[in-house]
Amino acid sequence: MAEIAKNQLKSDSVMKTGKFPYTFRTAWFLLLLGINFLMAAYYFHIIE
Repeated sequence: MAEIAKNQLKSDSVMKTGKFPYTFRTAWFLLLLGINFLMAAYYFHIIE
């Protein structure tokens, strides 16, 4: 029963703000930043 209340609290917070949780947004930020650095390294011929 406590698990249901915990999940309900999470979905309520997402519904109120309309934004994804910080962990989700941070994961996407780090992934895209890593891809960006990889592309920059390729562009500047640091990697071939």
